[in-house]
This record gives sequence, C-alpha cells and structure tokens, in this order.
Amino acid sequence: MKQKGFIDINQSLDKVTELFADPKNLKEYQDGFIKKVHVSGDEGQTGAIAKMYYKHSKHEMELTETITKNELPHTFEAHYHHKHMDNTMKCNFTALSDNQTRYEYEYEYTRIDWVMPKLVAILFPSMYKKPAEKWLKQFKAFAEKN
Repeated sequence: MKQKGFIDINQSLDKVTELFADPKNLKEYQDGFIKKVHVSGDEGQTGAIAKMYYKHSKHEMELTETITKNELPHTFEAHYHHKHMDNTMKCNFTALSDNQTRYEYEYEYTRIDWVMPKLVAILFPSMYKKPAEKWLKQFKAFAEKN
C-alpha cells in the first residue's frame, strides 16, 4: 500500500529541512511521539539506526528507523520496522521561491502481518493515510511559525 502527496510550506528550504532533520522537533507535529534514541551509525546520516517511541491511547509502540538516504536539504529516505509491519518513507524538498518550499512525500507499507491492521488496510486504506496527512499539516503549521 503506497501513498503520495505534497504540501507547500511558507518557509525557506534551509529552514524547512533544518526543522525536519532535528529529532527534538518530532514532538511538535507527530501525535504521541515520546522520544527517539540513537542506536548506531552517524546520527541522522545514511545508515544510522534509531529507536522511536510513540504512545497512542494506552498502547506504546516502538519503531526501528534505518536511514537509507540522507541528502538533505533535498532528499531523505528511511525504513521503519515494527514487530507487525514495515514501511518506507521518501521525502523530497524543493525550493519554490526564497520563502516557499514544496515537501513531497511517499509512504509505502511493505509488510503488514497482523490480522487487524491488514484488514483495516484492505477495507479502510484511508485509516493509514489520515495520520500521515495530519502530521504533514501539523509540520507545515510548526515550520511556518518558526
């Protein structure tokens, strides 16, 4: 299951990618984000591995992030592993002007092996798209106020 989209942010390319690259900012636009813990590799660079922790309702979730390509300020790609699913994220940033940046994204769920999430993905694919779009809009609002 793949989803693509973009959002235009009224902020410079350098500022958008600076805010995007700093893990301290995740709590500002990703609901439920608790922390990101560096595990190995050069932090934030291609090959780096980190654990990411989220809380939704009463449930905590741990993801393993492996950065597969970091060519910021233009491109960032990563693989995310959870015990029940895997997905990839590709982000491209393009300066539209000195004060406007296009943030293009592509998320692909490459493995879902838990019955309930698999059924939701088949019957209600928008359930996977809505959180990504919400976080993108929240990132835009965060970036534009900084």
